[in-house]
Amino acid sequence: MESDIRRRIEEEIDALRRVRDELRVKVHLGAAEVQETWQKAEKSWGHLEGRLKVLRDVAQESGEDVAEAARLLAGEIREAYQHVRRFL
Repeated sequence: MESDIRRRIEEEIDALRRVRDELRVKVHLGAAEVQETWQKAEKSWGHLEGRLKVLRDVAQESGEDVAEAARLLAGEIREAYQHVRRFL
């Protein structure tokens, strides 16, 4: 079960990474509001990567808590990326 959770999180992170790479190229041309949204998403991205590292290292029971937090943070980042996309 834990490996399934980790696999799903890794897939989510990979999808976010692809969107992030695409948007990073476009965002420097965007409006100030988009720039601000991007900066917040980038800060969250750093937090997500840190949590993912913890998830890889922790035991199963505490790992599930970290996994849930990572899923929630990934959702927030996805929403921010969608917001940026609408403006580009």
